[in-house]
Amino acid sequence: MISWMQKHNKYLVWTIWVATIAFIGAGFVGWGSYNFGSKASSIAKVGDIEIKQSQLNMVYSSIYERYNQMMQGKLDEKKAKELGLVKQAFAQLAVQAKLLNFAQEMGIIVSDKELADTLENIKGFQKDGVFNKKIYEAYLGRQRLKAKTFESTLKNELTIQKTLALLHTDALPLEMKTFSAAMNVADKLKYKVLSSNDVNINIDEHKLKAFWEKQKNHFMTPRMYKLSVVWTPTKNTDVTEDEIRKFYDAHAFDYTDAAGKQLPFDAAKAEATKDLKIKKSKKSAQKRYIAFKKGKLQPSEDITLPVKDHTLSKEIWKDILQKNTGDITKPKVVGDQYATVKIEAVVEPRPMRFEEAKNDVSKLYTQQAKKDAMMKLAKHTLKTLAESNATVSGFVTLEKNDNLKMLNSTESLQFLQKLFTSLKEKGIISVSDKVVVYKIMAQKFLPVDQNKTNFVKQTVNQMKSRTFDTNLIKMLDAKYPTEVYMGGLTN
Repeated sequence: MISWMQKHNKYLVWTIWVATIAFIGAGFVGWGSYNFGSKASSIAKVGDIEIKQSQLNMVYSSIYERYNQMMQGKLDEKKAKELGLVKQAFAQLAVQAKLLNFAQEMGIIVSDKELADTLENIKGFQKDGVFNKKIYEAYLGRQRLKAKTFESTLKNELTIQKTLALLHTDALPLEMKTFSAAMNVADKLKYKVLSSNDVNINIDEHKLKAFWEKQKNHFMTPRMYKLSVVWTPTKNTDVTEDEIRKFYDAHAFDYTDAAGKQLPFDAAKAEATKDLKIKKSKKSAQKRYIAFKKGKLQPSEDITLPVKDHTLSKEIWKDILQKNTGDITKPKVVGDQYATVKIEAVVEPRPMRFEEAKNDVSKLYTQQAKKDAMMKLAKHTLKTLAESNATVSGFVTLEKNDNLKMLNSTESLQFLQKLFTSLKEKGIISVSDKVVVYKIMAQKFLPVDQNKTNFVKQTVNQMKSRTFDTNLIKMLDAKYPTEVYMGGLTN
């Protein structure tokens, strides 16, 4: 999903831009506020439109929140940088500015009344269904925004919506008739489904090694960390029955069964005892950490582990990955003990030797060899399909995609989707890990279902809109050049 958004976000700007209002309505969650310095200065100019740093910050925050939700709250600034969220935010603003230039040139405006009405109708700013100025001002304060900046952004959004609405053209009767006819085409097929079971592969050591030689840089050892670890056990820490009971009473809500129901003391006692011992051992772990850091304590063991190995916890690995060789992490819990870790050395990935990579190479080689063999067999089958004992289907459509023999419902649908977008009377179509060799024996048009008029109209409108949007952006790119004043905003 993330990669799809990155690839297509340029053309989705008028859909994504509405996130400004959606973001507010969702409850004012402020994610990923990016520090671009002074909010008064411009970061770029597109045509006659200046793009302000405050605008970039607002859009970045909205994008950050969406990605964070998709990643279940695990997004951080480092990952945001890897994903290029700042560049995405600027790309949206740049396209928005081009549309605003176009609207300005066409004389399209949004009145103060239209702006006020829209602002008052944002549910996130309402109390009991009525606009509440205090809620609005509190939101602006949390987002560190001036009302003028936010309202200018909202006005720009409304201007774009009005511009695109004026450019929209509804589906024409001929377009609907043509598309409806295409939807109601039915094909009768002669086909054969091939799978990996239809080919035999012999793994030749020389071919396997040659395969590895060509792409050995794809088979790398994991990054390894040489670590010294000081363990602080907790299981021998003394705790009394009374202490366990008090600890349980204070943390009873932490102990639940699979259904989420709170466990009684007797059922939770073992877990509560372990947690209490960990808590009481924290000072001891901190003292051992200090002694280790000063060189007064020798490590419990020296180990070499690949990144994120389960010997240590996720929290410790997070610390390790942010530190340098020679650094020491503060004690953190691993199971029922504390671990203090010193990074002795980092062993960077290297290409595996053939013997090390052989198992992985064999799997990949076998997959590729089977794929090549299936395709070779498919080409031969296509030449002889007419004379073979291939399966003949009834008339099939995208909607009537009853399972074709040797294909499940999902594979049948995937095959037919590819078939009905192909111009070939016969051919080869890959579906999942199978290959379908087919020939269209007959074709007919089914009666048009009048009940699907709205669906046809909606589909035609979507197709027209996508085509129009793409061409509009191309036109605006050439018409309104972009001048960037700061680095890191474009590729």
